[in-house]
Amino acid sequence: MKDSTTAALPPVVHREAYQAEVDALRIREKAHTHEGDAIAAARRRLPMVEVDAGLTLTGPNGPLTLLDAFEGRKQLIAYYFMWHPGHPAAEQCQGCTWCNGNVGELSYLHSRDITYAVFCQGPYAESVRYRDFMGWPMPWYSAVDSLDDLLVGRKINMMHIVCYVRDEDRVFETWWTTIRGVEAMDNSYSLMDLTVYGQQEAHEDSPAGWPQQWEVGGLTADGRPISQWSRLEAGRSDELT
Repeated sequence: MKDSTTAALPPVVHREAYQAEVDALRIREKAHTHEGDAIAAARRRLPMVEVDAGLTLTGPNGPLTLLDAFEGRKQLIAYYFMWHPGHPAAEQCQGCTWCNGNVGELSYLHSRDITYAVFCQGPYAESVRYRDFMGWPMPWYSAVDSLDDLLVGRKINMMHIVCYVRDEDRVFETWWTTIRGVEAMDNSYSLMDLTVYGQQEAHEDSPAGWPQQWEVGGLTADGRPISQWSRLEAGRSDELT
């Protein structure tokens, strides 16, 4: 991996010239924020489709329903976690590990009557060991038995975020996304993008000499998702089966 300490640097200018450039970019940043607000407003005006509230999931106490996964709250955000059956932790999805690993504090969601849960696309007993290996706090369920109905028209074993709302005992899907849409869950890349070198990945439009030693989606190091190293150092087992 290239040493970023030897990378090129931006030109040095006086404070006034620097601030003028920041002010010019700020106009575009504000426009971007306002467009995001407008898109969110449109999202709140989408129609919805009913989903069978009795669809079966598997959790720590055995079978439960989609409605049960709301935990009594009005709304549910479900992250559909890709799964590779029989594989150790090092070989589970780096993208899903990255996305889900950015979800730590759930109390703010709960304050808005929203439950966040993982709907894993693999068997419960094996996959929940991965949740425990990573030390994640969120509810974790297997959705294997109901994927055909939960992901109608979408590719099974692809990462998805799906949002639901309930009206008493009826459940409705209100929005979903996949691929780069799941970056809505990210904090790390968003913070990287605030720095001068950005994500340091080869796909980025950066000046000549900028460090770009990471491959696109550079979420692994030495053959495993980056966030797993601290778990190994803590003595957790890589084996899930």
